[in-house]
Amino acid sequence: MKVTDHIEAANGKTLFSFEIIPPKKGRSIQELYDNIDPLMEFKPPFIDVTTSREEYIYIDRDGLLDKKLTRMRPGTLGICASIKHKYEVDTVPHVLCGGFTKEETEYLLVDCQYLGIDNVMALRGDAMKEQKYFEPTNGGHQYAKELVEQIQQMNCGNFLHEVVETDNCADFCIGVAGYPEKHIEAPSITSDLKRLKEKVDAGADYVVTQMFFDNHKYFEFCDLARQYGINVPIVPGIKPLAIKKHLQLLPQVFKIDLPEDLVDAVEACKDSKAARQVGVEWAIQQSKELMQAGVPVLHFYSMGKSSNIKAIAEAIF
Repeated sequence: MKVTDHIEAANGKTLFSFEIIPPKKGRSIQELYDNIDPLMEFKPPFIDVTTSREEYIYIDRDGLLDKKLTRMRPGTLGICASIKHKYEVDTVPHVLCGGFTKEETEYLLVDCQYLGIDNVMALRGDAMKEQKYFEPTNGGHQYAKELVEQIQQMNCGNFLHEVVETDNCADFCIGVAGYPEKHIEAPSITSDLKRLKEKVDAGADYVVTQMFFDNHKYFEFCDLARQYGINVPIVPGIKPLAIKKHLQLLPQVFKIDLPEDLVDAVEACKDSKAARQVGVEWAIQQSKELMQAGVPVLHFYSMGKSSNIKAIAEAIF
C-alpha cells in the first residue's frame, strides 16, 4: 500500500512511522528486530530503511595499505523484504544517486516490484568522506530530480534502454527529502524550494523533512512550499536529541539551529542520561504541537535505537 494511501485512509489522524539503519556487515538482523518490536504496538503503517553509499577502507597487506571500496551497511532491500514479511507492514527503501549507476537503480526497482514494495524514497545522498562536494557516480544521477524521473518513467513502462509493453507496470509511490532550514548546499531557502518543486513536478508524491527542533521552522517551510505550488503531503522528520554532544554534532553535520531553551536545558544536564530525557521531553512537546496542527505523519529518525522513540510514542499515541 502506498504511503499516500495510508495518509488518505487515516482521514486526518496523524500516523506514526520511523526510520531504521541496516546493521553493519556481520551483525545479526535480530538486533534490528529487537529495536523494532517495541515500536510495533503503535501500528506504524510503514517503516523506512536507509541505504548507505560506498566508502573507502584501507587493508594492511604486508605493511602496505590497500585502498578498497566497500559498503559497510548493505542489505537495505533484504531488510525491507524481511520486515514486510515478519511484521506485515509496508517498507520504504531509500534509493540513492550516490554510489549507484542508472542501471543498478533500475535493477533495484525491478526487485522492489517483484517483492511487492510499493514505496521508495528518492535521495541524492551525501558526498563521500573524501569528497568536499557531492560527485555523481559514473553512469549515475547527479540530482534527486533525475532519480525521481527515472522511477516515474519506470512507472510508465519506460526502462532505460527500451519501452516494455506490459499490463504489469510498476506503480511506485515516491518520497523525497525537504529541508525546513534549507539544504546545506543551497544558497537560499528560495533556491531550495525551487529544487523541491522540480522534484514534485517530476513525480514525487510526498516529502519527508530533515530533522528540526523548532516547529516554527517546519510551519514556515510548509507555508512557503504551498506558495510555490508544492501541494503533496509534507511529513515532519523528528529526531530526539540523545547525548550532550548532539549540541555540537547536529548543527555541524546538518547545519540546523537548536532553540536556546533546548540548548540551556541540555547544558544544565549532568550526564548524557539526563540529556536523553530532555531530548525525549522536547520531542514530546514538538510532537503534540505538530499533531494539533494536523500533520499527516510523525516520522522518527531512530538511528537503530528504540527506547527513546517508544517513550515519545507512549506519550502521544
